Amino acid sequence: MRPLSLMRKSTVLALPLLALAIAFLRTGGPAQQAASTPAAAPKPATHDVTLPVTVRDKRGALVNDLQKNDLTLSEDGRPQTIKSFSRDTNLPLRVGLLVDTSRGVSAAMTEERKSATQFVESVLPATGTPKDQVFLIHFDREVELLEDFTNSREKLDRELEDMGPTKQERYDSQGPETTGDESGASRHGHNGTQLYDAIYLAADELMKSKDGRKTLVLFSNGGDRGSKETLNDAIDAADRANLAIFTVFFKGEQEKSENEMGPQHRRGGMGGGGWPGSNGGGGGRRTPEPTAANGTDGKKIMQQIAARTGGHAFEAKKAADLEAIYKLIDEEIHAQYLLTYTPDKADDEGGFHKVELRAKKEDLSISTPEGYYAPEGK
Repeated sequence: MRPLSLMRKSTVLALPLLALAIAFLRTGGPAQQAASTPAAAPKPATHDVTLPVTVRDKRGALVNDLQKNDLTLSEDGRPQTIKSFSRDTNLPLRVGLLVDTSRGVSAAMTEERKSATQFVESVLPATGTPKDQVFLIHFDREVELLEDFTNSREKLDRELEDMGPTKQERYDSQGPETTGDESGASRHGHNGTQLYDAIYLAADELMKSKDGRKTLVLFSNGGDRGSKETLNDAIDAADRANLAIFTVFFKGEQEKSENEMGPQHRRGGMGGGGWPGSNGGGGGRRTPEPTAANGTDGKKIMQQIAARTGGHAFEAKKAADLEAIYKLIDEEIHAQYLLTYTPDKADDEGGFHKVELRAKKEDLSISTPEGYYAPEGK
């Protein structure tokens, strides 16, 4: 039990405090003033932006000794201060292989398997660290994850060796085209190569939640016919996942594009059997969808994907070129810088912000994403 003297002391002190409170209320004291003053709106939280950067000289050679003072950076036209610029090889390396297995590129598939296998062995050397990981996706009329993030060369080599068309691609090639419901949606998949869906799902489902240095390597003829997502949706997902895409274009035989067929032939929904559906996305991007005079230009599409995400576009004029191209991609991935800065204006609404990075030396060329999406506030 509390001492009686203390209880009495509390009672005596409470009386004048009560009288003082009543007086304040009658005279419009601080309590009433605080109630009439609107609360200040919370300020948007600041956040760091990290961008992958590749620098080449006028001969096309990679530049490995650049410093942050050699660059100028702007966001939405406003100068920014670069916080750090380095090649942090201590960060985990996350690489996704996206391989087109449609009939259009079948002539290069043997060489693609061989070159991709050698690439994996370089990215994941036998004495490498377990933090570096690779995943493998193939796509045609479906998007299928063959191997999730792993540091096992054996698992990836086995999947690459066995890689071929998806079940839906084989099914459709054996007979007449699958017909769908009134909306034109096939029960088993889309009528064509789902390039944009493959990029979107790799970025949003696999890469977005990961940290470290993140890259997709995409082999395709650039044709898309039947994806649920648009090209802008796919690139938006890559920007939100903070990854660069290196594209390997092989012309092969391109499918007739949806743009040439007309909107009545567009199909909805994801392919049924290889990958779970996505939730849509995109919007707010300022760069328009690339088009060509005579329908979709696969090479131009692949160049756009690389340029807008800060990657590099390569072309294999023949299947034998693939081995050398994959070696160049490996070199470039390991030569990438990471640039970090804090924007001068905070944004917690998830808006898109255009970034421009330039080298002070005019003979240097820089590859970095064209912008980023701010994280949305809670």
